[in-house]
Amino acid sequence: MTLVRSELRWNGWGFLGRSAAFTRTQEQGILRELERRLGCALEPLPAPVPIEAVKLPDSRIDERTHAALRSACGDSGVRSGRFERVSHAAGKSLPDLLRLRRGEIAHAPDLVVYPPDEGAVAAVLRIAADASLAVVPFGGGTSVVGGIEPRPAPQHTGVVSLDTTRLDATIRIDARSGLATFGAGIDGPALEAALREQGLTLGHFPQSFEHSTLGGWIATRSAGQQSDGYGAIDRLLVAVRVVTPEGVLRTLDVPRSAAGPDLNQLILGSEGTLGTIVEATLRVAPAPTVQDDRALFFHSFSDGVAAVREAVRGGLRVGMLRLSDGAETELGEVLRRDPARRFDPTRLGRRALTRLGYGPESAALLYGAEGIDPAAVRAALRRLRAIGRSHGGFPLGRSPGRRWRRDRFHTPYLRDWFLDRGVAVDTLETAVCWGRVETAREAVVGALRRALDSHAGGGLVMAHLSHSYLDGACLYFTVIYALDPANDVAQWSAIKREGTDAIVAAGGTLSHHHGVGSDHAPWLAAEKGSLGLRSLRAVKSAVDPAGVMNPGVLL
Repeated sequence: MTLVRSELRWNGWGFLGRSAAFTRTQEQGILRELERRLGCALEPLPAPVPIEAVKLPDSRIDERTHAALRSACGDSGVRSGRFERVSHAAGKSLPDLLRLRRGEIAHAPDLVVYPPDEGAVAAVLRIAADASLAVVPFGGGTSVVGGIEPRPAPQHTGVVSLDTTRLDATIRIDARSGLATFGAGIDGPALEAALREQGLTLGHFPQSFEHSTLGGWIATRSAGQQSDGYGAIDRLLVAVRVVTPEGVLRTLDVPRSAAGPDLNQLILGSEGTLGTIVEATLRVAPAPTVQDDRALFFHSFSDGVAAVREAVRGGLRVGMLRLSDGAETELGEVLRRDPARRFDPTRLGRRALTRLGYGPESAALLYGAEGIDPAAVRAALRRLRAIGRSHGGFPLGRSPGRRWRRDRFHTPYLRDWFLDRGVAVDTLETAVCWGRVETAREAVVGALRRALDSHAGGGLVMAHLSHSYLDGACLYFTVIYALDPANDVAQWSAIKREGTDAIVAAGGTLSHHHGVGSDHAPWLAAEKGSLGLRSLRAVKSAVDPAGVMNPGVLL
């Protein structure tokens, strides 16, 4: 297995031994600034309980079923220990982490199985159907929308977590066709390393890249940080194999087909409710030999949106366009500031920009290009810079881009640091057409501010634009607020509900790249319509008539 579960935090984000890595003076400065902005003294949360203190119910799997699963997956491929059950009991959403820190698990799998191949996956599903067990496919475990918590239906006698990480083979790389086929349990670094050996890249780098899996990317319609250039996973997927309770569903590795509806699109975003993805063929590209990331500063978010829209609709190919509003830009500066440093380039740079008329509403655009032709990369960046300057943008050079590339998988570690200090951080994201970008942002930010005032006594709301398309872009919102330890999950639920209501009212999708899970499921009918939901349920009934696969998620 390329992904080693024991190297990851079971009750937080990421790898053991990694952290936000602030100095003591930075921590003190950030806390003072947070208390000022939140308007209250912060109370640290109790330390997370050890895994031995987590309350787990006894496994409900009988010995006959246990033996059948061992026969399918091998003795080492069936595990019922405390660590395995706890580490497969939840994802990485804010309520997941709040409960895990307290040792509260509403639902835990009775067993965790690690099938070594497609045949073993099929056997697990047959055994589960015969024993009335629910099955939850589990890859990297990074869902932030309640997508992998075991939620058995009344007819289920237990839950099996099907860990895909033994399905991690590099099956075939066809450089001539620009295609590569992998087992769905391979994680991001292993997949990319296999491609780089052949001078290739997938170019798919979600923030969870270091410990999420290919199958998870497909199941949630993932988008990477450089999807402006390479495309999101739905553009990269060519063919897929899925083991369902009724058999194998597979598509062909052809460039295009007019033979009816595209079944790939059915599997993309299915979140483990139709079956277990076991293999996928992807479009790959030559690995870049030159990379360049830079930044521009705009007087307002609107000016930055206008520049991004002009660049994208004009056909300019860059790898990344990420526009942070004034609040997000300012918080980034706070987190980078170190009061112990006599020379602080961030503070000095902000003062200089303020003198030039760039005030607190100013927005920062990170942009980058990469490829194998240095001249083409330089030309793209020059064109983007010219467009930005025509909208009042001030070039900031390469330093912000270098810092982003260095830290781009580090940001989620901040959430654990915030939680230790009694501060909640959560995100919502959507996508809207260009004609609604600015009104949608204003509406959702306003709704989230009201929700924070009502349920947390205030808080911070910030937003950025990313993942741009000819017709629109993703809007990503972050909220920061002081936790109510006696009511933390209900507090989050109320804020999440009001923010999501505002997204729907603004004409946005429930999710651009996080998925539906169980958190967004109550709003799915508003997006798909009743006939759309009936159609999806009919498909599920065809491939999973007993309701084995991931109950409580999506549908």
